[in-house]
Amino acid sequence: MNEEVFAGSEALTFDDVLVVPGWSEVLPAEVDISTSIAGIELKVPLVSAAMDTVTESPLAVALARVGGLGILHRNLTVDKQAEQVDRVKRAQSGMISAPISLPPSALLDDAETLMARHRISGVPICEASGRLVGILTNRDIRFCRPDQFDRPVTDFMTSENLVTAPVGTSLEDAVDVLHKYRIEKLPLVDGDGVLRGLITVKDITKRIENPNATLDPDGRLRVGAAIGVADTEERAEALQAAGVDVLVIDTAHGHTQGVVDAVRTIKKSWPDLPVIGGNVVTRAGVEALVEAGADVVKVGVGSGSICTTRIVSGAGMPQMTAIHDCVAVGRELGVPIIADGGVVASGDIVKAFVAGADAVMLGNLLAGVDEAPGDLELVEGAMWKTYRGMGSAGAMRGRASDRYGTGQAVGKHVPEGVEARVRYAGALGDLMGQLVGGLRSGMGYAGAASLDDLRHRSRLVRITGAGLRESHPHDVAVLRDE
Repeated sequence: MNEEVFAGSEALTFDDVLVVPGWSEVLPAEVDISTSIAGIELKVPLVSAAMDTVTESPLAVALARVGGLGILHRNLTVDKQAEQVDRVKRAQSGMISAPISLPPSALLDDAETLMARHRISGVPICEASGRLVGILTNRDIRFCRPDQFDRPVTDFMTSENLVTAPVGTSLEDAVDVLHKYRIEKLPLVDGDGVLRGLITVKDITKRIENPNATLDPDGRLRVGAAIGVADTEERAEALQAAGVDVLVIDTAHGHTQGVVDAVRTIKKSWPDLPVIGGNVVTRAGVEALVEAGADVVKVGVGSGSICTTRIVSGAGMPQMTAIHDCVAVGRELGVPIIADGGVVASGDIVKAFVAGADAVMLGNLLAGVDEAPGDLELVEGAMWKTYRGMGSAGAMRGRASDRYGTGQAVGKHVPEGVEARVRYAGALGDLMGQLVGGLRSGMGYAGAASLDDLRHRSRLVRITGAGLRESHPHDVAVLRDE
């Protein structure tokens, strides 16, 4: 529908176009913004960037709870990244199928250390055979003295009149049992008394509070993780074992032999594990990744706000044209496209979907939230958080140095990103309300009842520099920018 907008030799980005308002029979609150990538259903079509100042487990948990998907960065050891995956998967569950437990011989100090490390309020106590003999919770140890921490957990755990339920107990029945006995944790045991699962009040409450959460079949939050081309098999094996839902080949230039080989390696060893390949900006790039086995393709080279790839290397593609061209072949091959980079406002998200994207990846917009790992700083009376490109000198000293220029000599990496600050944005939930509200508003103007409508029925128009100026507040002295 927008072929004429992208015709010619000029390439366009978000500020070069606007969505043309159309006849609408829907209100913004009524539109459907759900999407699907690699078999993962998202109630909110937003994915976080795999950057070390954006996505670690706190943000991945928060984003999955509102309906999006977090992609954990890889500037970590393999074990540390797998631990991050495990934290997300354990943050919420319909039923914890492999609960952490301790033996009766464990000391109270061991239990407190374990509960602090995993941020849990209790731990089952099981014999070597797996038979449940008790449960230790914060209530049991709340008033323990320091000199008692070298005593065994059996001195403090609840063992008599221990309330359990059989394997297969539904969440609805579990709620009745939890309420009847005024307990917060319900162990599930088999006929031999072996612990097989755990249902908690906390998890049930979270499901009620977050009805749009992105969950796997076991009721756990979904999470993705970035992986490179240098340690593909080792990292993929550890992440898969930790329960990761999707792997993302995290490179700046995805139309390369190394990335294609990495995709093939993963799909050969773990054919059912979804893989997102990238980044590319051309038809040939999409075709190469899909032929290798990629389930989703990520689009964008040099469009990020902290990326200097286009200045350093002279290479790249304005993002709207990149999305449009890659979506054309993605539809032919039946592969979703994720637009990655260049988004600085909710209106850009709307435009990315009009260009055909199936989901949008955010870095800059999420880096300022409480859940992002960047440092919070007070600068001239305003709060800011650190944000850096994964091609910046600081990030490349970490384990993501192969993301850019894998052929460069060790220690001679040429930075393709900067280290910067973004305005502090508060809690992720509040920011997502603004971004999702902007997306819904844009769909209302376009008359699109769903993202599919937005992709196929909405029209774009090119604008001039004067049109861009007119789009922003102008000819006034702005008193408050909210």
